[in-house]
Amino acid sequence: MDLKDKVALVTGGGTGIGRAISLALAERGATVAVNYSASKADAEETAQIIHTKGGRAIAIRADVSQDKEVRKMVDILVQQFGTIDLLVNNASITRHIPFDDLEAATEEVWDELYDVNVKGMYFCARAVAPFMKMNKQGAIVNLGSIAGQTGLGSSLPYAVSKAAVHGLTKSLARALAPNIKVNCVAPGAVATRWWTGREEQMNRLAPNLLLQRISTPEDIAKFICAALEQEAMTGQIITVDSGQTL
Repeated sequence: MDLKDKVALVTGGGTGIGRAISLALAERGATVAVNYSASKADAEETAQIIHTKGGRAIAIRADVSQDKEVRKMVDILVQQFGTIDLLVNNASITRHIPFDDLEAATEEVWDELYDVNVKGMYFCARAVAPFMKMNKQGAIVNLGSIAGQTGLGSSLPYAVSKAAVHGLTKSLARALAPNIKVNCVAPGAVATRWWTGREEQMNRLAPNLLLQRISTPEDIAKFICAALEQEAMTGQIITVDSGQTL
């Protein structure tokens, strides 16, 4: 699918990987809706960067864990742009909890991570699907993680939530075929603000990777654009991790 003149929604699109995705889509000619929940200034700055480069973008608020807010956001976008062709389910949260501290992984933590990381992606896909079906084409990419493949990560609930995202991708691919393609990109370590305060740990990791480099947000964004463009792929979980899981 050619991304030029398509309307794209990027959840959590104002910072880190989300910002890189928003900018990469705009560079390819897409109109970008930069979703945010709390990072209003970052989302508006991302949209402004796109405008400065001659692209089209708006910042739009919605908490993806709230179905009503998601549906309202999608309705506003469709009223303004006519449709939604592309969805990148990027918004995710985590909590840093030692794996052996099972008591710290409280019910509240589980609910919070699942509400955003899993249900939020489902709510967004469900809300945009009717418009993609109307156009008889659409593409969705979910952001998974190698945490969902290895069971390791910032916390046990986070790793399990990302494994659920991988399963959600396969189930949505079946539910939305043949007109809507649904795939998942599972990054390894990426140099974003999630490493704030742990830069030394990140720098120690890099030489141990096969490619001896930590992925950048731009690396992930390029691959997501390629996945959105791909016409013959659905239900796939693709790892982009500089060889971290080998």
